[in-house]
Amino acid sequence: MTLVQYSDSESDSESRFPLRPVKKSRHDLNPGPSLPPLPAAFHNLYASSTRVSVQDNPSLHGGRTRVIPHVEGNWPTHLYLEWYPGKEELSLLEGVISQSGDLPDEKAPVIHSLLHSDLGAQLPLHISLSRPVVLRTEQRASFTEALQKAIHDSHVLSFNVQLDTLYWSSNYEKTRWFLVLGVQRPNHDGLNRLLKLSNETLARFGQPPLYATSPTRQQQTSASIQNRSNSLSGEDFSGCFHISLAWSLSEPSPKERERIAGIDLRVLREIQVGFDSVKAKIGNIVGSIPLGKSL
Repeated sequence: MTLVQYSDSESDSESRFPLRPVKKSRHDLNPGPSLPPLPAAFHNLYASSTRVSVQDNPSLHGGRTRVIPHVEGNWPTHLYLEWYPGKEELSLLEGVISQSGDLPDEKAPVIHSLLHSDLGAQLPLHISLSRPVVLRTEQRASFTEALQKAIHDSHVLSFNVQLDTLYWSSNYEKTRWFLVLGVQRPNHDGLNRLLKLSNETLARFGQPPLYATSPTRQQQTSASIQNRSNSLSGEDFSGCFHISLAWSLSEPSPKERERIAGIDLRVLREIQVGFDSVKAKIGNIVGSIPLGKSL
């Protein structure tokens, strides 16, 4: 289902931007036979783009600067949960990004979508379970083995999450701001449990944890703070987990943050995002560690 923005005359107020379906063309209604989905392992083979330069050249990638400098023998590492949205889900997300960037203010940040590559190929979305960290060459095998054992022994089962809020969040260096979707805490607390395993395993290799202190994001509501309680994993970071949709080099103003918060997400909140494995990207190699199967 494709979505468009209501005109100003159709909006309830300046702070609400509901979505509505677009009438489909004849071609859309008769797309022909669909191809079967690609196996999950296929995406792992092409998870990284071709390296253009080992030097930090922002002009090669939209003005972004490399968070982890390229050093021989260092392997940039990231742990995360991966989501490939379906066709209708992708259309809904594109509508949200389009509305988020549709600002009349000339000083508004330029938004770059994370849904597709520069060549138009669909990109996976993710929930991070670690910061971008660095492993040495000799640590890769032992780290992977330790993480696999920790996840296997934890008996964390596959789970679904529901999308919740839309807001802007910066990286640790405050060099980029991301348009993100917060998620609701899943049954059996799978996100917190996996984060704890990730942080503990990384600590054994001298790496910093993700969300080491209590959540402090500006967009977190007082209700979510009050509802933070003892979870199966200890401290509850449910208010921090999110899926990034787009990025900008400019910090959004309070007015822009308020506008984003007014977008109607009721249709998106009906989506169930399923996770059945943890991805470990070390260098340009992506490994997949399966979770237990839910009944």
